[in-house]
Amino acid sequence: MDFTNEQLKAIEHVNGPFMVLASPGSGKTSVIVNHTRYLIENAGVHPANILVITFTKAAAVEMRERFDKMMQGEKAPVTFGTFHAVFFSVLRSVYGYTTANIINDDLKRRIVRELCINEQIEISTENDYVNEVLSEISYVKGDMIPLDAYYSTSCSAEVFKRIYEGYESERKKRRLIDFDDMQSDCYKLFKEREDILKAYQARYKYILIDEFQDINRVQYDIVKMLAKPEDNIFIVGDDDQSIYRFRGAKPEIMLNFTKDYSDAKMTTLGINYRSSSEIVKASEQLIINNLKRYPKEVSSNMGAVEPVHLLKKDNEFEEHNDIIDKIRDYNSKGMLYQDMAVLFRSNIESQLLTEKLMKYNIPFKLKDMAFNIYEHWLSKNIISYIKMALGDMSRANFLTIMNKPNRYISRSLLDKPTVDLEDLKIKLASKDWMVERIEKMSADIVFISRCTPYAAINFIRQAVGYDDYLYEYSKERNLDLEEFKEILDTIEERAKDYKTFSEWFDYIEDYKVKLNESKKRDDKRDAVLLSTMHGSKGLEFDTVFIINANEGYTPHKKAIKDAELEEERRMFYVAMTRAKRHLYIYTLEKIFNKKLEPSRFVGEISFDRRSLSIGAVVEHKKFGRGVVTFQNSEKISIHFNRDDETRTFKIDYCVGNGYLKIVEE
Repeated sequence: MDFTNEQLKAIEHVNGPFMVLASPGSGKTSVIVNHTRYLIENAGVHPANILVITFTKAAAVEMRERFDKMMQGEKAPVTFGTFHAVFFSVLRSVYGYTTANIINDDLKRRIVRELCINEQIEISTENDYVNEVLSEISYVKGDMIPLDAYYSTSCSAEVFKRIYEGYESERKKRRLIDFDDMQSDCYKLFKEREDILKAYQARYKYILIDEFQDINRVQYDIVKMLAKPEDNIFIVGDDDQSIYRFRGAKPEIMLNFTKDYSDAKMTTLGINYRSSSEIVKASEQLIINNLKRYPKEVSSNMGAVEPVHLLKKDNEFEEHNDIIDKIRDYNSKGMLYQDMAVLFRSNIESQLLTEKLMKYNIPFKLKDMAFNIYEHWLSKNIISYIKMALGDMSRANFLTIMNKPNRYISRSLLDKPTVDLEDLKIKLASKDWMVERIEKMSADIVFISRCTPYAAINFIRQAVGYDDYLYEYSKERNLDLEEFKEILDTIEERAKDYKTFSEWFDYIEDYKVKLNESKKRDDKRDAVLLSTMHGSKGLEFDTVFIINANEGYTPHKKAIKDAELEEERRMFYVAMTRAKRHLYIYTLEKIFNKKLEPSRFVGEISFDRRSLSIGAVVEHKKFGRGVVTFQNSEKISIHFNRDDETRTFKIDYCVGNGYLKIVEE
């Protein structure tokens, strides 16, 4: 294999600190495994003295396999492992830990879920909120932040502190450790036991770290201790792809590496072997707007293919219809579904698209935890109201919504398996205002029973007062009201397609079954991948569709500070650079009739919008060839040969996106 001068500079480095800036698709894994072999075969380093650290088990296994293949069957005892695996091996040798001492994810979620319920926080069954709290707990541990100095983004500071302390108390009571404890305990061990630290320094004389931009503070401090006194630390990463701040990753660690190691050498892998020159150029135009980064010059090894496409659509339905058309068109021309991906900022954005893909029988896989909006607690509240209207007066169903909005009904009044509202009125006869509330609830239930699903949801939100309840609920707990409203808007909008509750419930059950099928881990089907921008890191596809490139979505509305906005831009950069040949970016005029602004990131990219002169020959995918007869900044008129007609279109396309193609000018 031929290497560039920059790749060789990294591969043949031996002693002292070294940093490799690896742009997307630049062959960093090949550099790491070849550098490992070079140390053994050319520098005389014993394989057992080399430690290669990655961030995921899958990456460690892949690197190990590639290295073994390169060594042609020779078993070299190089250690390949994740940070957690390496730290746990240290704790195991010192403290005698076994895997039975590691808390599993299900138990972690169960503990935090119960703590959240005790705080009277509604929890969705898909665990988004629980995962958010767990991420914050991990962030506090990984950055060794004093609990009193941390301000939660998922709940109030007091509530988070109680949840954090409750989790730690329960974990310690069970004599278990989590992944973050592996790091902090290893750090404390090395700080307190110099003899143990020296033993590991003697063992691991050369340390190689992949995806260095994702490292957190405690991991870096441990690595610095291990690398002493020779400081043979070889790091590979891309500060432009640091997108895990919520896990404690800090791009500034990589940015300050040459300050921490003033004698460090470095090189930049600036050739992208994955993407077309148009995609590389557009992504570079975006990322240079970040101020805190290493400047890089990146070029494409592939060359030109076609422009990056910006498509403006009125709403999500137009957006999804266009994506469906393009997926079907590419597939009909021989492209596998698995060579296409749809990327989005957050999971909720996938809801309507998954429904549309199911409708058109297009197979898809979900990279991240599936977001089923009908299993969210908001949906379950709405469904509980409807079930009551249909006759389900079970105590469990009634308890779900009896005080949403607050009717001041006490659980102690519900002493039977089913609830009788007339019986409840008798029990509350001495309180006229309570009787009035029960009577209104009874009348509301009767009205709901006569509605369509769409009308029922609207009535529950507005007339019953569910939206008012949500306002108070989110205000008391420092939660995002707009996010709740967006979920309810989505549920309400999709219910328009169903005339009866039975049809709607049948659809919800069918959707759940199909969604579960799409997220099977052993699923080897040829299918389009749906993923968040976070989840897409490390992957590549021939064709990528980025949806909802609008302010509030990407960058996310919660991103306010400069550091947060720069991370959002890095996320968009990662999404763009997953594409090899075809990249489509969609921006919407509105969602649920709410006016949207295009993402600032779209404005930072120079899309190819060549002006077509009068007389230019173009081709439209529906009407065939024609000649441009008029164009201004808003519209274009074309006279088509096929039917001798002139048609006028909005200027909302990019040349080469399949909507219009230039034949000649």
